[in-house]
Amino acid sequence: MTPFQERVSRVAVQWMTGANIVTYLLSGGRAAGQVGGGSLCLLTTRGRRSGQSRTVPLLYVPDGENLVVVASRGGMSTHPGWYLNLQADPAASVRIGAQQRKVRARDATEDERCRFWPRLAAAYPYFDGYRARTSRQIPMVILSPA
Repeated sequence: MTPFQERVSRVAVQWMTGANIVTYLLSGGRAAGQVGGGSLCLLTTRGRRSGQSRTVPLLYVPDGENLVVVASRGGMSTHPGWYLNLQADPAASVRIGAQQRKVRARDATEDERCRFWPRLAAAYPYFDGYRARTSRQIPMVILSPA
């Protein structure tokens, strides 16, 4: 992806993120709660510099009580802000539909990455394309009940 394409993509992602969050909250997750073959949650982290709450919609796959999410950022060359926020403070909250719960984040192990990638790619096939277009290893995050 060229630098120009990344700038345009960042603007598009920010606009779509805001629209998804509003739609999700207003509908209790009934609208904007699905994408492709997967479900969306709203992840709220604490900004690593501002200390303010930051919310993003993310596709997830369940694994028992845990949720597995991917910091793909559409295959851009840098990690998304929410992932960097979790690196600074792994305490967060997740909303699924009208239910909200506190979670603790950690990076997936290599075994977990191998186990969950096919499920994530089946839920949202674009993940494979994102992985192919970036040189960074796309982080996979396990969100466990706090």
